[in-house]
Amino acid sequence: MTSGGVVIVGAGQAGFQVAASLRMEGYEGPIALVGDEPNLPYQRPPLSKGFMTGKQDIEGTALRPLGFYESHRIELVTGEKVIAIDRVSRSVRLASGRALHYDALVLAVGARNRTLPVKGVDLDGVCYLRSDTEAVEIRQRLEHARDIVVVGGGFIGLELAASARTLGKSVRVLEVQSRLMPRVVSPVLSDFYRDLHTSQGVEISLGVALSEIVGHQGKVSGILLSDGAVCPADLVLVGIGVAPNIELAQDADLSVSNGILVDKRLRTEDRSIYAAGDCANHPNPFARGHVRIESVQNAVDQAKCVAAAILGRFETYRAVPWFWTDQFDIKLQMAGLSGGCSQVVRRGELESRKFSLFYFRDGRLAAVDSVNRPGDHLAGRKLIGAGTAITPEQAADLSVDLKALTSAAARE
Repeated sequence: MTSGGVVIVGAGQAGFQVAASLRMEGYEGPIALVGDEPNLPYQRPPLSKGFMTGKQDIEGTALRPLGFYESHRIELVTGEKVIAIDRVSRSVRLASGRALHYDALVLAVGARNRTLPVKGVDLDGVCYLRSDTEAVEIRQRLEHARDIVVVGGGFIGLELAASARTLGKSVRVLEVQSRLMPRVVSPVLSDFYRDLHTSQGVEISLGVALSEIVGHQGKVSGILLSDGAVCPADLVLVGIGVAPNIELAQDADLSVSNGILVDKRLRTEDRSIYAAGDCANHPNPFARGHVRIESVQNAVDQAKCVAAAILGRFETYRAVPWFWTDQFDIKLQMAGLSGGCSQVVRRGELESRKFSLFYFRDGRLAAVDSVNRPGDHLAGRKLIGAGTAITPEQAADLSVDLKALTSAAARE
């Protein structure tokens, strides 16, 4: 491909979905999907869960087999990095020197792991999880590891902790904040997950700061905490969040701020350039102002919106955000954005390990977190998306049929 068509930079979930949606919607022009990883586009969620515990092989994470790209005339360019965008000539330049010209350019460049700013991070046995290659390395190391320290009590950290403990390893989680998953869940859920992990034998340390990763003969041997204590470790798994990949856009003089800034149709200020997925900072009707969302749902739905725009249907992105995490035998499903909510009510009992939390902002339902209650999650997504009026009392009352409320809203 040397001219015209659509060039997609980033072959993750969002990039793949743009290409697939364009073909499903009847786009006939050239499509190039460029990724800097050498393998076929793949799913990331299983890497910390099913793959890590041996329930799924790495080949099973592929989004589609190679034949899909060939039969759909999608030029898949793997192991190649885009190093520059020329907005005047509408082209991108690859590290190999090749140039790809575009009518529409999609930046689905994702995010990268934040790294620990302490001495010893380069020791053998300090690992991060973002790619399938890193997942394979961690899984191999888990076979021989004895004492595992997980740095970070967010989704990835806790999923890795649960997987490692399921494999019978000694696991300790270190979180600098005073509770688990502090950015995304309420204190009630933080406490629930702390109790869940400790009941499974995971040691949880909250409000602790790292001073150094210590080692012996180039290999990690422990974590030195700020209070002088040392945690033994022959494998350190770091999950302290990600940073959006903005450099390519920034170098092309596109606006960036905690991601690549886009409008409600996911366009940058250059109307031939779009951004989608983890790297896109977008106005969201379910948030106050712009927000950058790291989820499969967001990547898929934004990609579909971008494909529609390229085809001339300028749709506003307004999908209800939703997320999930699997830890041990507990599935947490989240709908909406709970930031800034002033009231939380519980539906169901904590002891049953089947309950939901309903979050209200300015008197309206804004988010629902469901633990092993998939019906509440589905109803919550519909209620939030439709803006259906529901009171805290109704949300907490198990006799109230949430499904009936969503059906009534749909008829109105």
